[in-house]
Amino acid sequence: MKYDITFIGGGPGGYVAAIKASLEGLKVALVEKKKVGGTCLHAGCIPTKTLLSGTDIIRTLKIAKDFGINVSDFSFDYSKMKLRKDAVVETLWKGVTGLLKAHKVDVYHGHGSFVSPTQIKVLGTDTTLIETKNVVIATGSVAASIPICGVDGKIIHDSTTILQMTALPKKLIILGAGYIGCEFASLFSELNVNVSMVEFLPGIVWTQGKSISKMLTDAFLKKKIELLCNVKAQECKTTESSVELSLSNGSKVHGDMLLVSVGRKPYTKDLNLNAAGIATDEHGFITVDNKMRTSVPGVFAIGDVTGLSMLAHTASHQGIIAAEVVAGKNVTMQYDSIPAVIFTHPEIATVGLSLAQAKEKGFQADSAIFPLTALGKARAANDTEGQVEIISERTTGRILGAFMVGHDAGNLIAEMTLAISNELTLECISETIHAHPTLSEAWMEAAQIAQGHPIHLPPRR
Repeated sequence: MKYDITFIGGGPGGYVAAIKASLEGLKVALVEKKKVGGTCLHAGCIPTKTLLSGTDIIRTLKIAKDFGINVSDFSFDYSKMKLRKDAVVETLWKGVTGLLKAHKVDVYHGHGSFVSPTQIKVLGTDTTLIETKNVVIATGSVAASIPICGVDGKIIHDSTTILQMTALPKKLIILGAGYIGCEFASLFSELNVNVSMVEFLPGIVWTQGKSISKMLTDAFLKKKIELLCNVKAQECKTTESSVELSLSNGSKVHGDMLLVSVGRKPYTKDLNLNAAGIATDEHGFITVDNKMRTSVPGVFAIGDVTGLSMLAHTASHQGIIAAEVVAGKNVTMQYDSIPAVIFTHPEIATVGLSLAQAKEKGFQADSAIFPLTALGKARAANDTEGQVEIISERTTGRILGAFMVGHDAGNLIAEMTLAISNELTLECISETIHAHPTLSEAWMEAAQIAQGHPIHLPPRR
């Protein structure tokens, strides 16, 4: 079979880019060894957020009395929550499958590997040799592991296997307090699971900055999540129903289940990259330029396998760039305004530069913060936990970055993403009429503070 472009991997990078390539008039093949949709759809973004949506309802029921609503008793069935999660995934998977067919993308079910830069061997349900002018590697990443904690899918889990369990543990240990570990901590603590987190860095979500780490730490401590930071796991012992983790400070933590959440690594297993001469860095990530081209002409790479921004929406956009480049368009990938969301409670959303990053890049930058406690809608909804922050250039007012901790941060960060993408200024935000009462007013208020004329906070002295 001969194609203009072939995608290896059908996740949010591969399938989106395949559809885009078809819209550009190219003859397209997509090779996927499991199900289209990738980790995001089947074992990541969608299943975890479906379960977290269930805990949102539980949390609302728990505080109903604060609104004058009496809920005498309620219960939940985690096995049914899992079934709902599975149904949501199934529906979306069928939708993606239908879209690929509608856009005339030829899908091959099997494992793809290079024979040469223009030949892809497929082994599996569909065994064939594909002749192609261009190849896009979109194989994503897999959960990283550590030697002392071998994942068995029963007592020791990774972020994939834990989504398959139907009964909750009483005590869960989470090794690793990055964004994935913290999302699971939020999820299971709301389901009345006793959670302990072990992190070798000084704090949870430490790479997001000290202020965000502190805010989430305070929220987790209120939920009675145990946080053990600045320690390393040195030994792991299991029985049929328990796990014991020995830490570098001499202490031990016990539970009946362990989640290993220590990051992700690129998935290039058995791709036979050497046959195509494709270069990787010291961590195994495939190196690309700003047009998503690898070291080999006609071969591109997108998504987690590049290690540049390991987010589903980044993979999708990188894929669109790659498809347009193959179609002859002069486009490049920009990373200045990629939003990131951590779906904890409260939510965390970021885009652009932090104040420290802006100063490191040579900007004369300032920060303006507006607390949600001063917002009418937040008070009305009893969601006052958190704040917004805008980073701006002092002389021009150009918005360089934005951060939010609080309810619905993931949706609200879109306004600041648009602002940074289009190089808008503080004035653009402060002079835009925001509906009242809404949480989005917080951005307007922060912009007014940055300009020196706060409305709903006392003036700076």
